[in-house]
Amino acid sequence: QVQLVESVGGLVQAGGSLRLSCAASGRTFSSYAMGWFRQAPGKEREFVAVISRSGGSTYYADSVKGRFAISRDNAKNTVYLQMNSLKPEDTAVYYCAAVARPPQLDHSSYDYWGQGTQVTVSS
Repeated sequence: QVQLVESVGGLVQAGGSLRLSCAASGRTFSSYAMGWFRQAPGKEREFVAVISRSGGSTYYADSVKGRFAISRDNAKNTVYLQMNSLKPEDTAVYYCAAVARPPQLDHSSYDYWGQGTQVTVSS
């Protein structure tokens, strides 16, 4: 079993930055690829970014490429999502998730989920 706890999100103005973190406990953190997903009101949960178990590979949704960066610190059992140049359309509940497989883009593939954290970007 893996427990995932996201940091508190927040309210930020358009163009601003925010860093989310997700702390994992339980089984070996480095055994899991880690992903970030988000869900806006009335919309499906969508893929944001994923990082491989070693941190050597990352993948991003086109909508965040060049603005967001995912990273991990296996010694601290933590994955991060640095979000820059935020836009109002980035407003959503953000979730981190763990999968005991190579990086996956489909949320249904993931084994464990955090509780989610609200990010609101004002225009």
